[in-house]
Amino acid sequence: MTHDRLTSPQRWVLGLTALAALLVGLDTTVVATALTTLRLDLGASAEQLEWTVNAYTLSFAVLLLTAAALGDRFGRRRIFVAGLSVFALASAACAVAPGVGWLIAARAVQGAGAAAVMPLALTLLGEVVSPSTRARALGMFSAVVGASVPAGPLVGGAIADGTSWRWIFWLDVPLLALLIPLVLTRIAPSRGPRVRLDLPGLLLSAGAALGLVWGLVRANTAGWTGPETLLTLGAGMVLTVAFVFVERRTEQPMLPLRLFGVRAFAAGNGAIFFLWASTFGSVYFMAQFFQVGQSTGPFEAGLRLMPWGAMTVLVPRTVGTLIPKFGERPFIVGGMVLHGASLVWIAVLAAPDVAYWQLVAPLILSGIGVAAAIPATQSAVLGAVTPPDLGKASGAYSALRQLGGAFGVAAVVAVFAASGGYASARVFVDGFTPALIGCAALAAGAVVAGTGTPGRKLVTATRIDIPASAAPAVATPPLSTPPESARTGR
Repeated sequence: MTHDRLTSPQRWVLGLTALAALLVGLDTTVVATALTTLRLDLGASAEQLEWTVNAYTLSFAVLLLTAAALGDRFGRRRIFVAGLSVFALASAACAVAPGVGWLIAARAVQGAGAAAVMPLALTLLGEVVSPSTRARALGMFSAVVGASVPAGPLVGGAIADGTSWRWIFWLDVPLLALLIPLVLTRIAPSRGPRVRLDLPGLLLSAGAALGLVWGLVRANTAGWTGPETLLTLGAGMVLTVAFVFVERRTEQPMLPLRLFGVRAFAAGNGAIFFLWASTFGSVYFMAQFFQVGQSTGPFEAGLRLMPWGAMTVLVPRTVGTLIPKFGERPFIVGGMVLHGASLVWIAVLAAPDVAYWQLVAPLILSGIGVAAAIPATQSAVLGAVTPPDLGKASGAYSALRQLGGAFGVAAVVAVFAASGGYASARVFVDGFTPALIGCAALAAGAVVAGTGTPGRKLVTATRIDIPASAAPAVATPPLSTPPESARTGR
């Protein structure tokens, strides 16, 4: 096997895992621009619309670590295919939903399928690529999966404007019907170390994720000091402490806490937490800025985000070829500085009448920064683990990324609600500007965490055979509906 090029079997694994992750990523952002159509067609309330997005996010986040552990125990390809199958069936159920309650339930099942796909996609990829080609493979993977962020609002807006919203979900079915047989024939089966399943760890991790993510996605609707928020966040924190306690004393833990004692692993995971918090908070509000602040339609808003999104497709592959030479730190720190500065630039320009051309340059620079940092955070985590910890590290990376997305959107929505609302374009911009500054502050958190990642030249010939244990490049952010006071401008 050559160390410079991917072989044909490796390219098959790369293409199939990237396509699977792309479809899973699309089904979060693609719904966001169709919410108005769903409200009119199904008679959904604002809270029900919120749950058409958050039901997916919630089940996805809760089951990430569980799916990774099951993949190690029962077979990674088997659980991966099971996730794809569940996702396909749930997509069909979404497409035929007679009411919003059915749709919300089907979206929750979709999220469960996605949880089995995301942490195992790069686990399967990492098993077939060598250390010398891993960064390049990650760059190509990130380029494919990165398309889901800009393409989601664009595709969702086009379908909502041009035909029925149900085709958002119908499109998944034939693609997955082709993908699943190819996975079974082109990806070899594998599993992690043959150890006893850590049932207490599974239950505690799922409970902790449920409490934390539920509290974050509901905080701005139920109130940050409301009983529901305090109870769920408190329960999530208590269960997290219990999880750590149990894992420290378990002979065969589902998540070896010793991994967090490795500086690169801890720093890479910390960086992705803040990176996703900043990225999805800013994309969430940029899409709304174009629609509410500048009165464009869903499809046009998606088009206006394309300069940003194009960078998430074009940049990662190049960065993947440079990481082995320069290390991860320059791309995480430099990328997040560029992203944060670009958000401040947009915040300064933001106004209902600002010309779109003035926003193109900071959108491109923000996209370059994010696209450079993503494969670098993955590579930092990959380089910190050995093959037996492949699936476990993948689940940890995915879970922290998802928690970062939930935290970021909840935090910036709260900042937005404190200063602005939806009563007019001017009132929206009053909240949009501090929200973007908040996203820039979260990017600064990624900069600080990124300083702990490797900055030296990496010598792949002497490195450990590192498994690709990170999650795919694009996460599924929880897109919370702002509180009533924000929507009305009060």
